[in-house]
Amino acid sequence: MVPLFKDRLQAVNPDYETFKSLQTLQVNLGNLCNLHCTHCHVDASRRGTEVMRTVVMDQIAEFLARHPGLTLDITGGCPEMNPDFRYLIERTEGLATRRMLRSNLAIMAEPEWEWLPEFCRSHELTIIGSLPCYLEENVDQQRGNGVYHKCIRVLKRLNFLGYGTDMELDLVYNPGGNFVPGSQQELEAAYKTELSVTHGIVFNHLFTITNAPIGRFRKHLEATGTFPDYLRMLEGRFNPEAAGNIMCRTLLSVDWQGTIYNCDFNQALGMPITAGDGSEITISELDDAGMIGMQIDLAQHCYCCTAGEGSSCTGALVP
Repeated sequence: MVPLFKDRLQAVNPDYETFKSLQTLQVNLGNLCNLHCTHCHVDASRRGTEVMRTVVMDQIAEFLARHPGLTLDITGGCPEMNPDFRYLIERTEGLATRRMLRSNLAIMAEPEWEWLPEFCRSHELTIIGSLPCYLEENVDQQRGNGVYHKCIRVLKRLNFLGYGTDMELDLVYNPGGNFVPGSQQELEAAYKTELSVTHGIVFNHLFTITNAPIGRFRKHLEATGTFPDYLRMLEGRFNPEAAGNIMCRTLLSVDWQGTIYNCDFNQALGMPITAGDGSEITISELDDAGMIGMQIDLAQHCYCCTAGEGSSCTGALVP
């Protein structure tokens, strides 16, 4: 039996169970997506019905205006497919120190969205692109036939616009199976060599992210009878050095309706942050100062963030 994650974390340091300070506001624009990736924890697809509207986007902008100096982390699904994506970007102009767009890249090669690279450049968005491997076969197996070549075409376009040099362009690696990523530093070096030599592509950083045992990936694990083994493996790779850097200590996640969560994984599992009376907290009600010291809502899926080098939305947590 796998020990409770909460107990493992508390044994390292009880402070690690509590919210430290808000540095990143992560906003999930919904579960619409042009892809159907095998590891997706939010079950995103073209049939997604959860779509953030402008009323919530206005509340997010108002929060950012009241709390200068934050990073705005925009995700989905495929956030660019939200009909009001452009509205959010324009509405939050100048309100965050840094704005990051998490893109599957392939969307920027679709006929209706070919305007995206120039739009992102004009609004100085950092792009964090999903490219789970530098090999075509592995990418297409995880994300669908033809996706790799679309991503390569988009990366070349982004390079032409100054991404990877003048503007930050980062890539994300997700394991193609039931294992923890290897060394982020070594994988980044391999990515940079392969993409440069084969395609002439440059980028800034590679983020390694462990697959969370939830959503579509959990269904795969359960279908193959490997869910218990995967959870035991994550627990066995628990790294105390990563424990103090888990992203939920400095990040809050906002869903398409404006409800607040400790992270995007908790959001996918329907585990919102609640007030003392048990009511859900929304972005319009959020007092980040009042969150300091509050207990983080932890569960067994959190082992994915402390396995190996650790895992967060910006990659490994320890060298």
